[in-house]
Amino acid sequence: MTKSAPDLRKLLESIDRRSYPAYKDARGSYDFSDYVLTIDHVQGDPFASPSKLSVFIPHQKAGYPADYFNTPWKQTALEDYLVRQFYQEIAKYNFKAKGSGKSGLITTSHPGPEVLSRTACECNAKGITVRFECGFPANGRTINSGELIKILFDFLPRCAKSVLYFKNRRPGEVKSVIDLAEDQQFIREELGRLDLVSFVADEAILPRESGISSRPMRGSVPFVSPQSMRVELNLPHHGAITGMGLKRGITLIVGGGYHGKSTLLKALESGVYNHIAGDGREYVITDSTAMKLRAEDGRSIRNTDISLFINDLPNKKDTRCFSTEDASGSTSQAAAVIEGMEAGSRVFLIDEDTSATNFMVRDDLMQKIISRSKEPITPFIERARDLYEKSGISTVMVAGSSGAYFYIADTILQMDCYEPYDITDRTKAFCASYGTEPITRAPGFSIPQKGRKLFTGNNGNAARSESTGWDGSSYSRGDSSYGQGGSSYGRGGSSYGQDGSSYGRGRSGSSYGRGGQRGHGPSDSGGRDERIKVKVYGKDSLQVGKSPVDLRFVEQLIDPEQTNTLAQILRYCVEHQLLERYTVADTVALVQKEVAKGGLSALSDSSYAAMGLCMPRVQEIFACINRYRG
Repeated sequence: MTKSAPDLRKLLESIDRRSYPAYKDARGSYDFSDYVLTIDHVQGDPFASPSKLSVFIPHQKAGYPADYFNTPWKQTALEDYLVRQFYQEIAKYNFKAKGSGKSGLITTSHPGPEVLSRTACECNAKGITVRFECGFPANGRTINSGELIKILFDFLPRCAKSVLYFKNRRPGEVKSVIDLAEDQQFIREELGRLDLVSFVADEAILPRESGISSRPMRGSVPFVSPQSMRVELNLPHHGAITGMGLKRGITLIVGGGYHGKSTLLKALESGVYNHIAGDGREYVITDSTAMKLRAEDGRSIRNTDISLFINDLPNKKDTRCFSTEDASGSTSQAAAVIEGMEAGSRVFLIDEDTSATNFMVRDDLMQKIISRSKEPITPFIERARDLYEKSGISTVMVAGSSGAYFYIADTILQMDCYEPYDITDRTKAFCASYGTEPITRAPGFSIPQKGRKLFTGNNGNAARSESTGWDGSSYSRGDSSYGQGGSSYGRGGSSYGQDGSSYGRGRSGSSYGRGGQRGHGPSDSGGRDERIKVKVYGKDSLQVGKSPVDLRFVEQLIDPEQTNTLAQILRYCVEHQLLERYTVADTVALVQKEVAKGGLSALSDSSYAAMGLCMPRVQEIFACINRYRG
């Protein structure tokens, strides 16, 4: 039941100077005429995580044109724009209301340069909802409702009217955001038509300000594509644009140190996401399934067929179903390749600097001294061609240690003072006259079978086929896209602390949690009490129960809110024993199905929808599950 704004003011005035828990009486929805304010969750005391609120305005009042959100990519772009503007507006009033602890805090998601779909803003068929956090003011632990009235009846209306009403925005500014989203989607679709891995526009600014900054570097060299690789596209709004088109196959990026090789590769990694105008990389677009591969010493591997790269171990361990709690660099990178194939990646991005040398290449002299029969590792260089020709997976690689890579490359790009040069023909001619060609292809290429389970033998349930859900219905994994032009996924769900805060849950498969909501999906728990706590530590790691998941080397995970969502997904999988009962691919597909059907809240037991979640790509969902030790 929605109450009136005067009802809220009267309530707040009546609880002034009472003990802090009296604030909980304010939960509910209130009609402010121009919009509806909902107080979804009230913090326990002024030092706890802030309260969760949302503002909803119907489209009739908001006035944003319907064709600004009639496709998933335009909808995501509009939501991203509104989050950015709302953050800027409410930041002007942050801590302007006084009190103890978090009193007066008012904030929402603060996006980086990537355009991502977030729970902080949702534009659906009915209207626009923005979500934010607010520290309810107190003196000590005594309510100071006068300061909260100032926030809700003075600060918030100004921000809401400024951002959520189209008539109060500069129309050209909003239109340029939507036009850019359409242009970026057009390029993504052209990649498939032109058989390209990536498009890097001329005049793009690729270098960043520093290793910890996403801002473009001032005074850096604008990108200029080699004439032989130049592609011209006619975008719907920008018009004609030229840039470098990287063809599918094997691309080698070479050059001296500090000449821009890794900078280019980093831009390609980031190109799986759209970027805002002014970032310098807004027209750097990469196949959305592209996956960065690297060595990751010490990670766990479970039941993975790495025989494509590692065989005949001295201890006779079976590499067709390989498990270890402490992988070496070469073993971890071999597993990453197989996991990338399982996740549906069509492109592998590799930097020699972060790879295991013995996994990547063995030179001719080493192969003559240590025979193939004595070396269990088949290097990546001997599998790259078959990966492309037999599995359709392209490779873009930065290298500088071995000339053997020249023999497998379809395209050879030299970076010289941040300028790219196509040296393919010249290098191939030199290789032909250089001498004996090194071994660059190994026999016995075999694609690992589908149907891998992370855990086996726990409950005797056989793995389902990859096309069947838990209810027997059929569905397709396909190339689902998150917020970039594929299926649209709902928002909502609970908020996870970005400072390592933890959340418990109640009974799996029965009534539990806040509001007594029931579990989603299957469960064989029999109603036993399984309180699973989740902790999230920024972008790089999370913990489900007692099991940590290290995500530091999942390099295309770019936002802490994506990690928050991965924590929610993994907790859902653990509570419902999905990883014991289904294959990894089936588990991911089931999660996708639940999110597509009911939004992120379908995976949560929260009784309120809150900001703080952002949907990762399917590749990062696989990466998180594969690093779970259980």
